[in-house]
Amino acid sequence: MSPLQEVPRSGASEHSEDDERTRIEDFNDQRQEWRRLFAEFLGTFFLVLVAAGAGMMNDVFPDSIGRSAAVVAPGLMVMAIILFMGKVSGAHLNPAVSFAFALRGDFPWRRLPGYVVVQLIGATLAALFLHAVLNVSSLYGSNYPANGFSGTAAMWMEIVLTLGLVSVILGTASGAQNVGVLGAFGVGGYIALAGLWASPLSGASMNPARTFGPDLVATNFTDFWVYVVGPIVGAIAAVLFAQVLRGRGGRSVAVDAAQGTLDDDVVPNRAL
Repeated sequence: MSPLQEVPRSGASEHSEDDERTRIEDFNDQRQEWRRLFAEFLGTFFLVLVAAGAGMMNDVFPDSIGRSAAVVAPGLMVMAIILFMGKVSGAHLNPAVSFAFALRGDFPWRRLPGYVVVQLIGATLAALFLHAVLNVSSLYGSNYPANGFSGTAAMWMEIVLTLGLVSVILGTASGAQNVGVLGAFGVGGYIALAGLWASPLSGASMNPARTFGPDLVATNFTDFWVYVVGPIVGAIAAVLFAQVLRGRGGRSVAVDAAQGTLDDDVVPNRAL
């Protein structure tokens, strides 16, 4: 080795690696917001890929996917997404959930528009992908009130279903039951259960983005209002119920769950 070559100091290298790790994991640093937004985009894409894909696939391959499988699949997908990226963004995957976290005081209002936009984009791209691959209208992957039932009836069903869903999410995020990552099983299980009994009436969407993507690609927003009003009103009711059950929000464990930390030994984020 040339005497002019400098041997790197191990201490300096380790310090640099620690700085890089801190930079990546500091999600209070607004320069890292893109990581959360990308996670929400990716997660919502996969959710709608499964949720809308079942109906569209069934149109191409008749009777290949039963109703039970079609409604259980999104629950399993949400469970998987929460487990693999929940600590990055909180794995909201749903504008109503993001709204509820903000209303509860666990998520900053100024970050809400970005989450909602990427969720809608992810849902739309999933519907576009399905349409391109299957060559079938995304209408078959959207949600509509059942024949013979009004939009109002479907809206009330969506309100009650979303009330339950957001209550499960806020409850497990608060650590009230000390379930930790098992919250993924609670949320995924609720989505599957709600779909098993309620999907014939309203589709059991509980998610404006899930319905928006297929509707936009099909350019048909018939009764779309049902799937905006229902989930938002249900989310508001769930936040009020959480106030009664557990008091005000904003506690560190709930903020941590809503915003993501990426790693267990990172100091929980605080609503900014």
